[in-house]
Amino acid sequence: MYGWLQATLILAVVVGLHVPLGDYMARALDGGRHSRAERFLHKVCGIDPDREQDWRHYLFALLAFSVTSIAALFTLFTLQGRLPWSTGHEGMPWRLALHTAVSFTTNTSWQNYAGESTTGHLAVMAGLGVQAFASGAVGLCVALALIRGLTRRDTDLLGNFWVDLIRSVLRIFLPLSVVFGIVLIALGVPQSLGGAHIVTTVAGGEQTLLGGPVGSWEPVKLMSGDGGGIFNANSAHPYENPTAVTNAIEIVLMLLIPTAFIRTYGRMIGSLRQSWTLLAVVGILFGLLLAAGNLAQSAHNGTVTEAVGGQYEGTETRFGVPASTLFGVAATGTADGAANASYDSFSSLGGGVLLSAMMLGEIAPGGTGSGLYGLIMAVMVAVFIGGLMVGRTPEYLRKRLGFGEMRHVVLYALVSPTAVLACVALAVALGHGPSSMGNPGPHGLTELTYAYTSNVNSNGSAMAGFNGATDFHNLLMSAAMLIGRCLPMVFVLALAGRLARQRPGVVTVGTLQARGVNFVALATGAALLLALLNYLPVLSLGPLAEGLMRGST
Repeated sequence: MYGWLQATLILAVVVGLHVPLGDYMARALDGGRHSRAERFLHKVCGIDPDREQDWRHYLFALLAFSVTSIAALFTLFTLQGRLPWSTGHEGMPWRLALHTAVSFTTNTSWQNYAGESTTGHLAVMAGLGVQAFASGAVGLCVALALIRGLTRRDTDLLGNFWVDLIRSVLRIFLPLSVVFGIVLIALGVPQSLGGAHIVTTVAGGEQTLLGGPVGSWEPVKLMSGDGGGIFNANSAHPYENPTAVTNAIEIVLMLLIPTAFIRTYGRMIGSLRQSWTLLAVVGILFGLLLAAGNLAQSAHNGTVTEAVGGQYEGTETRFGVPASTLFGVAATGTADGAANASYDSFSSLGGGVLLSAMMLGEIAPGGTGSGLYGLIMAVMVAVFIGGLMVGRTPEYLRKRLGFGEMRHVVLYALVSPTAVLACVALAVALGHGPSSMGNPGPHGLTELTYAYTSNVNSNGSAMAGFNGATDFHNLLMSAAMLIGRCLPMVFVLALAGRLARQRPGVVTVGTLQARGVNFVALATGAALLLALLNYLPVLSLGPLAEGLMRGST
């Protein structure tokens, strides 16, 4: 009961805040005058803010920015030992540096290293921290382009990537990070630029206490879907997440912008009923995941589990099973790699729930921007199915969904499962999968599948038993992250370009209404169907098989 009350309170706060924040984001991101700081950046960077781009130029600008970001991060990580504020850390090996650069640029933030023993303050602030802002903003940019494609007519222009990027950082992420950074620092999250402190314990021994710019990075890593931690234990570390209050705030931060952006979508298309429809779909999916996760984690299988009342192994004991489960579902449902418990210690079915949240395409509510355009893709599948059922050409927001449009939707839907399953098969076939598994049998397969699902879907969380710090996985994961992040954006922007060139159709009594209870059920079913058809076999061989084995013993 305590767990459900806590979840209800946190979700009520998110739903309450999403209205004013979503309305503000719509005003801040859609047109209007440029601020003085923005005009300065436009001038310095040589940007013409009044020149819009078609989808190809928008995509080229996005990819150019991403390649430049990877190169800058790679240089910073390899030269770290020669730079100030390295706190004694040497440069990364080139394969690890490449993996980390790709990871944070693609908003994945998978860390094949222990943060406190590898990166110094400069790498955190000028490298990882900057990309936490930028990579989250890139997702918002692509979503904005798709919204313009749905609302514009007889044009091939989708806005200006550079303007959208700068506005997303300066108007959304930066002010929210400052506010919540101050809140978290006031609640005990440290913020310093000093080195380690050696203290004497009560027993007379010595202990090393690390500091760093934790408070300034923590809010943006959670809001942007970054999820990377300064400490290896991530949000289970008492410096990143000191109390139950900060734990609740961090869950709110993960859910806030993806949920608010659904409201922004409704404002920008001129139909708040659409935003409430999408929010209902997200709420149902999130509720199903949370209920399944709590049920799996509180199941009493075994003497010890029954005695303590839940799956306590690997759980952060300060927060308990319900809060750790809520955090895990929120993190995997929002493309955020943060963790306040060991996901490898979740029950077999509990780990399967977290894995399923990512396999849904992380649309419940998903990443910043990426959650919305992933959700719209699922809605378009539902519209297409519904249109065929009533014998009408499918339309969404008065835009026709013909062969060309649905081709991009289908290709988008196939990228993630194809990349995940191909990488898992490749790792197993070449012998690098089993050697990196911390456990044999179905659980080992779950660890491997979780790793590449996390990489392809820009999540970044991991099951600790899996060892990805090898040359093979560093390189394969880099490819998986680039494919999983960039290729879907290609199809989204191409679709946006096709939709923008259309003239809106005429709404008649036979037009499928993309709202109401029936459509919410149809869209929810389409989202679940897309995931189950692709992933059910591997789920059956991994967490489901392990759960059945444990249930029979």
